[in-house]
Amino acid sequence: MSGELFWLTATTTMTALLWLPYITNWIVEKGFVAAIWNPTEYDHSQARAAWARRMLKAHENATENLAVFAPLVLILHAVNFSTPVTLKACAVYFTARLVHVVAFTLAIPALRVISFLVGFGAQMVLAWAILSTL
Repeated sequence: MSGELFWLTATTTMTALLWLPYITNWIVEKGFVAAIWNPTEYDHSQARAAWARRMLKAHENATENLAVFAPLVLILHAVNFSTPVTLKACAVYFTARLVHVVAFTLAIPALRVISFLVGFGAQMVLAWAILSTL
């Protein structure tokens, strides 16, 4: 497995696990049966805990950005293109997304914006690497 695929797997796994804290909060707030019985009646964005509402938004943002990051990494893999720069960009992306979730959840706006922009920059490095191979 290439290093880029490792970081894609790590990022995907992190994103897949982000629901656990805010859903646990929802169960604590509503009770287990009420929380799982009919989820269409409940809006998780209405959680009483502000951190849980912010983490839900961070999870949504992580999912939206994974839809950009994953194809870039898979294209690199498909064309068998890997450099120290693309590997570092993937590691930076993972780290930036982790920081983004923490900053969003803890309501640290400056760090949230900076980490988002760093992650976006890492995506653009990957896109540039792909376009430069054509």
